[in-house]
Amino acid sequence: MLLDADSPRIEGESAARVRMLAELGSPLPPILVHRHTMRVIDGMHRLKAVRLRGEDTIEVEFFDGGPAEAFALAVRLNISHGLPLTPADRTAAARRILAACPYWSDRRIAATAGLAAGTVASLRRRSSGQDEQLNTRVGRDGRIRPLQATEGRLRASRVIAANPGASLRQIAEQAGIATATAKDVRDRIRQGQDPLLPDRTAARASSPPPAPPAGGRTGTRVPAAAIGQLLPNVCKDPSLRTEAGRTLLQLLSVHSIGDEAKWLRLAHSVPGHRADLLAQAARRCADHWLRLANELETREH
Repeated sequence: MLLDADSPRIEGESAARVRMLAELGSPLPPILVHRHTMRVIDGMHRLKAVRLRGEDTIEVEFFDGGPAEAFALAVRLNISHGLPLTPADRTAAARRILAACPYWSDRRIAATAGLAAGTVASLRRRSSGQDEQLNTRVGRDGRIRPLQATEGRLRASRVIAANPGASLRQIAEQAGIATATAKDVRDRIRQGQDPLLPDRTAARASSPPPAPPAGGRTGTRVPAAAIGQLLPNVCKDPSLRTEAGRTLLQLLSVHSIGDEAKWLRLAHSVPGHRADLLAQAARRCADHWLRLANELETREH
């Protein structure tokens, strides 16, 4: 049995819109339902319209995330289509997301609720302050970023001092920093240097150097075409003829689409109403690949 939505609309659904949808002759698009609770995430106007027609079935698509993710998705979908949320609706939704997910960045919450990042930052400052001790935030791309790089490096140095044999992954998790940063801190300590970066780095902040390649390495990237030529030889390496090695090589072969035109064709093939969901799925996959790349680049041989 379907349960009514945990709606971000303060005033609830619009009776006029329900009547308008009920009078349409064409079938209504499927509604989105949280599988675990069977609560509607998106589509209450459509569900009430079907009930008004006297029908007892409606097409459904399921979402398998947690309750907080389900509410955030409901807000984002109501922002992008259908009857727009009022400013009061969006502000109330942002407050609720802040309470449930204080580790989300201001920009991520702003994009979800249809507000400016500065507005979310102001709401955060006026909140109860439960997230004051958080050292990291999760951005729109799903990546974890420290609020204060200096604090993270100092925490990492304390972790290393307490446990010199800690792995890079342990240091990163306990200090709340990236694995590549943990490696840099450990290397600097082993060389007798300060774990913090030199002051001259801050002095150059107004004219920062080019960003390093994704994943943390500063070396030259191998061109996509060259990777496509090298992978067949790598697949013949006996040391990778393990279950995990074969799985990794198979995934890399599937994902190695170096031709920009192919990526554009894939993107243009996605219908507009599915673009946001598939973009989020693609970002999640990209985040997993970046974590794998960081692990491979920073692990000890």
